[in-house]
Amino acid sequence: MVRTFAMSLVLSTLLAAPVAGQVPDFSAAGNEAVEILQALIRIDTSNPPGNETLVARYVEDLLAEEGIEGEIYALDPDRGNLVARLAGNGSKDPILILAHSDVVGVEPDLWSGDAFSGEIQDGYVYGRGATDDKDMIAAGVQVMLMLKRQGLSLDRDVILLVEAGEEGSTEFGIDYMVENHLDKIQAEFALNEGGGANLTDDGEVDRVSVGTAEKVPWRQVRLVARGTSGHGSAPRVDNPVVRLAAAVAKIGENQMPKRLNETTREYFRRLADISPPELAVFYRNIEDPVLGPVAEEYFRHNDIAANSMLRTSVSPNVIQGGFRYNVIPGEAEATLDVRALPDEDMDAFLAELARRIDDPLVEVVPPVSWRPSGAPSPLDTDLFLALENTQRRMYPQAVTLPMMNTGATDSAQLRAAGIPTYGIGAPSTEDDRRAHGNDERISVQSMHEFVEFIYRTIIEVGGAPIIG
Repeated sequence: MVRTFAMSLVLSTLLAAPVAGQVPDFSAAGNEAVEILQALIRIDTSNPPGNETLVARYVEDLLAEEGIEGEIYALDPDRGNLVARLAGNGSKDPILILAHSDVVGVEPDLWSGDAFSGEIQDGYVYGRGATDDKDMIAAGVQVMLMLKRQGLSLDRDVILLVEAGEEGSTEFGIDYMVENHLDKIQAEFALNEGGGANLTDDGEVDRVSVGTAEKVPWRQVRLVARGTSGHGSAPRVDNPVVRLAAAVAKIGENQMPKRLNETTREYFRRLADISPPELAVFYRNIEDPVLGPVAEEYFRHNDIAANSMLRTSVSPNVIQGGFRYNVIPGEAEATLDVRALPDEDMDAFLAELARRIDDPLVEVVPPVSWRPSGAPSPLDTDLFLALENTQRRMYPQAVTLPMMNTGATDSAQLRAAGIPTYGIGAPSTEDDRRAHGNDERISVQSMHEFVEFIYRTIIEVGGAPIIG
């Protein structure tokens, strides 16, 4: 009887334990990821001051409970970066999952509820960081837990980096890790924020955007006009406000020339395949000498994101000059938001700006800072192909679009360090895209699918059997 009981106990244990290669319970995994996300939102890591070590310790403890060891690296003790690793058999180089733990601040009076409650309402998790970027942390942690529990033998180590400072203070996060601990996160390629699946009004995903490149923000390129100050009753031809206004108008009216790279060329080609004919003709003929200029003009007025992908963009956003209505100032200044193509030559670009302005009284002042520039991530790596295959399995009606982000992420530093990095994101409607806005949210269903998307991609690129 004792032997029979023991055999029954062993059998029941085996049946309950995860089996390598078995299809996971994605519903249960998604629910667990939602709970992790709620806990992360409740940790206020608004930057400044950040306090990201609180998240690093929470994730470290969560993983340690199931035998996944992590280590915190920090330039500032309050702004830690967690690195955790699941060892593979070493036959292939690691894959890195990256997510940042800091968030931007909130305007509490403009939120319909507590921005740090993580509460669920009508199928949505609300809170600062729900989509930027604590959903990525929660999904990455959940995938690590799933892999550990299943005991899958992968060809690669899987590294999770939960990093600080993405929202404007990268010296504490990705810069610090790349400059001082690159060996801890060195990988063949990486997954990060910077993409997403588009949900239509019918609730179907029609495209999965994968960030394979991004523009380089050159912070605070300035135009400084100088002239002779004096009384406003006697106008002067060298009035700095007038000279500056003319310079800004020249920049605003004349765009930089278009230049495509591997990412944008493929993006427009694939986009044409799924667009109505009246739009497809523009996407398909961008480089045509006759139709190309027509397409550019259409984008400039009707698709500003596509227009920005085509060129180094310049947007004059701040103008300062004068202090009294009856005084001609001696100086006036405009600040430009410049988003450069990855291979833009800064010196040549600034020289071209000066040539176009053509005014010796207006100085073009170089930027004070910028992210590093790396080559676009290739479209033929095992990871990009795995992302495409995952899209086909989960969303067979959709298409994968490689995309050059017009904004900025910490993928820039990884690409510059030689690690091809691919931006992904959870499915969302246009109304769900509230990153940095009020009532930031993510649907519970999207969180479930995000976990499944990352999991399927990791096991494929890791060499595990493909699940149904």
